[in-house]
Amino acid sequence: MGTVLLDQVIETDYGQFDLGWDVPFGFDGNFDRFFAGQLNGLVGAADSNGVYLNLARRSGGSRVRIELLEHAAGSASETWEDIVEVSVVVPEGSHPRWASWAGENWEPLPIPAGRYRLRVSARGRDAGSDGEFEEGVVDTYLLEFWPAAIEPDAVLRVGSQDAAYWHDEVGGRR
Repeated sequence: MGTVLLDQVIETDYGQFDLGWDVPFGFDGNFDRFFAGQLNGLVGAADSNGVYLNLARRSGGSRVRIELLEHAAGSASETWEDIVEVSVVVPEGSHPRWASWAGENWEPLPIPAGRYRLRVSARGRDAGSDGEFEEGVVDTYLLEFWPAAIEPDAVLRVGSQDAAYWHDEVGGRR
């Protein structure tokens, strides 16, 4: 376990969760810009200004935990149904932050400048997709950053129909 940067239920619309380094930033519907050269369809890291995460819920709250690790994350727990890894570069002088759809909610993230591997693990994507307007939390996400060289994105596990759909629909842009 590393330093916990965020651990809360994030209210969002259209399943949009952004990590931005520069202002303005946010997913604008251009999947090609965010997923260019990638295999996965859940975590768009092709734009140098930040990362777009496609959460399963259309609206409502999803639990999101973000950790900054000193070393590479270990083996992923079997409790995570879907796992994707991408590489990101947080530029010098940037002001990292997370934001929900249209920047309705946001907070700074104390991530130092550098090259990172980002592992996004998810569970409950099918429940989030099927119950997109349900009360309470039905999908959960763990985002782990650690210093690493730049590598192509990787789909490590696909256990939900929702993730399989998005990998097919948006991924494979290499």
